[in-house]
Amino acid sequence: MSAHVLDGKLVATEIKQQIKEDVKRLNEKGIFPGLGTILVGNDPGSVSYVRGKHKDCSDVGIASLQIELQEDASFQDISAAVNELNNASECSGFIVQLPLPNHIDALAITRLIDPMKDADGLHPENLGLLLYQQPRVVPCTPMGIVKLLEHYKIPLEGQHVVVVGRGLTVGRPLGLLLSQKGYDATVTLCHSKTPNLWTFTSNADVVVAAAGMARGIRAQDIKSGAICIDVGITRIGNSLVGDFAEDVNEKASWVSPMPGGTGPMTRAMLLANVVQLAQ
Repeated sequence: MSAHVLDGKLVATEIKQQIKEDVKRLNEKGIFPGLGTILVGNDPGSVSYVRGKHKDCSDVGIASLQIELQEDASFQDISAAVNELNNASECSGFIVQLPLPNHIDALAITRLIDPMKDADGLHPENLGLLLYQQPRVVPCTPMGIVKLLEHYKIPLEGQHVVVVGRGLTVGRPLGLLLSQKGYDATVTLCHSKTPNLWTFTSNADVVVAAAGMARGIRAQDIKSGAICIDVGITRIGNSLVGDFAEDVNEKASWVSPMPGGTGPMTRAMLLANVVQLAQ
């Protein structure tokens, strides 16, 4: 029997409709949310992703501002762009698209973002508020995962969640979020250096894979009935593949597809954060 699908496209569409209604109500009060993006270079994935974010803005009535810089842009060039959006009244929240070129210190750039305009929720101040369970905004992919599970009424309380991947955008903040009161999951954070990784995944109720290990987690690596959330993405030839192998579908109870699962949810949560910051 094949696993049920956690359809991120479907859920994101519903969330965007609610955001559209929220934006209308804010507009009536004289509040006009606006998303800014800073794109450095022309990485195809980043270009496509940013283009999609601005299309989402158009769909829900959020204004958008785009700043594009060359691949060889200096730290000072990017800093100036950040400062421009920090001071732009029509921009209620913005992102610096990651990854940045290797010659740029991404953390140093992130620290320059006004925390009240940090649409990605990755500024140290906002991550600190998440740690204290008083989030201003939550990083988009972790919140998207939670909303996806909530939509399908999949409980987290008391569940053992194994997160594979310790990145700043997914793994670490997701662990903080799921272990908070209200979600009450027990979280184990694993990564590429974890010995005997499969002993953890095979005992998990929920496995979130965000390590970029193309089809590296197989059916034999999970327990029967597990919930599998695929966040990893790797390009193989002309295809994008996730971290779960196809045979996982025959053993898991629920699976989020890649693409089409967490990606649309991440984009929807970015819009939600922009509206939250505008309020």
